[in-house]
Amino acid sequence: MKVSVIGAGNVGATCAEVLAHHEIVNEVVLLDIKENFAEGKALDIWQAAAVNMYDTRVKGSTNDYSKTADSDVVVITSGLPRKPGMSRDDLISTNAKIVKSVTQSVIEHSPKSILIIVSNPLDVMTYCAYLNAKFPSKRVFGMAGVLDTARFKAFLAEELNVSPKDIQAVLLGGHGDTMVPLPRYTTIGGIPVTELIDKSRLDAIIERTKKGGGEIVSLLGTSAWYAPGSASAQMVESIVKDQKRLFPVCAWLEGEYGLNNIYMGVPVILGKNGIEKIIELKLNDEEKKLINESAKAVKEVMAVLDNLKD
Repeated sequence: MKVSVIGAGNVGATCAEVLAHHEIVNEVVLLDIKENFAEGKALDIWQAAAVNMYDTRVKGSTNDYSKTADSDVVVITSGLPRKPGMSRDDLISTNAKIVKSVTQSVIEHSPKSILIIVSNPLDVMTYCAYLNAKFPSKRVFGMAGVLDTARFKAFLAEELNVSPKDIQAVLLGGHGDTMVPLPRYTTIGGIPVTELIDKSRLDAIIERTKKGGGEIVSLLGTSAWYAPGSASAQMVESIVKDQKRLFPVCAWLEGEYGLNNIYMGVPVILGKNGIEKIIELKLNDEEKKLINESAKAVKEVMAVLDNLKD
């Protein structure tokens, strides 16, 4: 099995390292537009193989997409972070051009691949890749929910002094402030979280989860990479090993949850074909309201992309 990671920055390199370290695939190709950058990262990861005891071959390439040919899964992390003075629309315009170009180059060499989008703004960049790949939607989806639930679990584990391994959580909606964590579907060792923590503390943890990315930026001065990179690798593993794990991912909705023609976070089964099934949860009125508010915000961002001129 072969996986390519486009973008050798912090997130992409972390994803490649986790894939190699866990021996999830035989070959990982790391590609970047910056001269020799991916080659250097790949060489460093490969030299760690003898120390960490893995066999996965990691190779780097400077913008030569022929090296990614016949990839089973491609993880796209390319794009620029938002800079001071840059509007949301400017960021969408800039990164849409990058994601469009990358997607077209990827599918030329790997027409049967599955695409996992990590570029930001996540929901709209996944939509951009879908429009340009012209793949079935089950083969184009975004990494967001896996990261967001990981943050939710981490904060709950701290609060309750328990292992994050025992926490199961689900969240829906867009990636950002409008995401919708679902306490009713969150358990610790099978026990509903609502029985272990009072509402005020739980609400505070939910708010912290929504702003989890911003908290990292305020501390580091840049975006997170260990958790996003690891989350992407976990999705790859479920696909290449056909594990059929249930993860929240940014998926194309066509009537599910009463929503149409929108990329948004929902729980799905991930297997060898990509999204094997979208899981529809039974939501109460308050949850439905929050989902619809999140969908409205995502649609507004998608409209910016639709209105861009090439």
